[in-house]
Amino acid sequence: MDLGPCPQSHLPRYKELYDAAVARGESFPQITSEHQRNIHMFITDMDRKIAANRRRLDQTPEEMEKSNAIMRDINEIGEAITAAENEMEKLGEQGQVEESLKELAKVDALKAERSEKEREFKVLQENSGASGHQKLRVCDVCGAYLSILDSDRRLADHFSGKMHLGYLRLRELLVEFEKRKQAATSHPRHDTNRRRSRSPP
Repeated sequence: MDLGPCPQSHLPRYKELYDAAVARGESFPQITSEHQRNIHMFITDMDRKIAANRRRLDQTPEEMEKSNAIMRDINEIGEAITAAENEMEKLGEQGQVEESLKELAKVDALKAERSEKEREFKVLQENSGASGHQKLRVCDVCGAYLSILDSDRRLADHFSGKMHLGYLRLRELLVEFEKRKQAATSHPRHDTNRRRSRSPP
């Protein structure tokens, strides 16, 4: 998705000053609000694209649900692999060889599980669709078309690609924003009730 040149300034020095201010506990509501609006816009546009792509393929609801469930599993396993690899590296740097090897075994097991899910996904593609000849599926994260002719390696490349992971992160941020919003709306209400209970009759 090409949005053209960004009208904002992106000098490294400004980024350093901003990060330092945030680390000190300062808040920038205007920047935060703009950041959230932009992410909502990106995801809204992508969801429209996904809906349009699905209509073109004319998938049944059951097929879409099965495909999406497997893709969600693959995404979650990918995140678990990344976390385990980071932990393995951290333990290795600390000299905890035995614990690091345990994480390595965990990574290998997760990769095997992901490969199995990818094979399951491919089989589902080959046996669903109109008259069993549907050749494409739509990724419910980034909107890309996934072909039944793609190899397991190609599917793995898609799920670990920058575009897919980028939109996955944006969707995770939307969930985080909603949690913060709910927390912000609940705390003031609690504080107001507490002040009222302390006020004299």
